Amino acid sequence: MASAKDFFTIEQQDAIKQAIVAAEDNTSGEIRVHIDQKCTSDAMDEAVNVFAKLQMDKTELRNGVLFYLAVEDKKFAILGDAGIHAVVPVHFWDIIKDNMRKYFTEAHFTEGLCLAIAEAGEQLKKHFPYHQQDVNELKDEVSFDNENATK
Repeated sequence: MASAKDFFTIEQQDAIKQAIVAAEDNTSGEIRVHIDQKCTSDAMDEAVNVFAKLQMDKTELRNGVLFYLAVEDKKFAILGDAGIHAVVPVHFWDIIKDNMRKYFTEAHFTEGLCLAIAEAGEQLKKHFPYHQQDVNELKDEVSFDNENATK
């Protein structure tokens, strides 16, 4: 299997980045996508580790969202920070995950991810609307395993 960095073409990575930029235009929330080659543990546990490594817990409003994918093991998770979990229902991410799974099952990874990012942006907008003083606190580019992907 191709490496995590090669899983998405440059054009697909750009489409994902543009989906992040578009979603963040409507919210003060911060969205990241991280791709690993393998995940030998639970995807959510690994997402927690990546979340910390990317310093996503350092945003002012604690409103970061991580889309984590392990391509070889076909695992993924969505993790929102404490600020999000303080204001949303328990199963907030389930519909987005179910929609992603439908696309991923048909090997439409870019489309599924871009639609999930847009949907997350719409949901975040309700609780964390965009403000003129908003600063992009995290990189919008896709990060990959073992990269130092902090800003």
